[in-house]
Amino acid sequence: MEVFTRLESFGDRFRLERGLAPHADWISCDRLLDPSSQELGRVLEAERVASGQKSEHATALTVMAIYAGTVTASALLAWALDRVVVDMRPRNVAIRLSEHHGFEAVALREPHAVAAPVETLVTWVLDEHLLPLARAMRTRTKAGLRQLYGGVAHGCAAAFCIASRRGGDADLLEGAYGEFLAAATGGLEKLGQVIRLREGDREGLFYLRNTCCLYYTSDEAVKCSSCCLDSVEDRVTAYRRVLAAGVVPH
Repeated sequence: MEVFTRLESFGDRFRLERGLAPHADWISCDRLLDPSSQELGRVLEAERVASGQKSEHATALTVMAIYAGTVTASALLAWALDRVVVDMRPRNVAIRLSEHHGFEAVALREPHAVAAPVETLVTWVLDEHLLPLARAMRTRTKAGLRQLYGGVAHGCAAAFCIASRRGGDADLLEGAYGEFLAAATGGLEKLGQVIRLREGDREGLFYLRNTCCLYYTSDEAVKCSSCCLDSVEDRVTAYRRVLAAGVVPH
């Protein structure tokens, strides 16, 4: 389908494999919603090893942010661009783990997208996928639910923000994000804010988090560009620098 080609044009973050390659070590995402599952344990352990996190709850917060910003981000961008909803309900999505921070691949069992309103997007991506995953990780690791939901909010916003800095129409993406946020469940509107900045002939959308994913406690020992431990003024200044340089931060 043309929508998948268009998604890939925005970078590897939005690339979806269509069908599950045989003999690959895929993890079905519906298994991750069971807090006691071996599959959820594998995902958490892979990230703990890759990033060198020191605690279970910090690992969960990091996983939640990167998961929402990569695994389901394509569904949000597809809806923003074409007003179609890619079927990213958990049973239709599988992931492959990576030796590095994040995931090696995301696949759809059945590559399917339908013209649908934002309420369908919210139901399939938030109500049936990301929010239940956050609750499962809360049960498994005791990570704070507000912080986990903050990772969901950050990851969802990333779809709109990163696309705006990779050639996407900032007006269209800003408007689509507003529609999504107005319909979103889980109180995402309280967990951060999307702002629009311009430097010279470049402009883009950026996210200001109100919660922390604790990635700075990992062996990487760096803060995310949206980290709430930095002041809004400092984050905006940093965002302006990367915008002027044409860099696309996470």
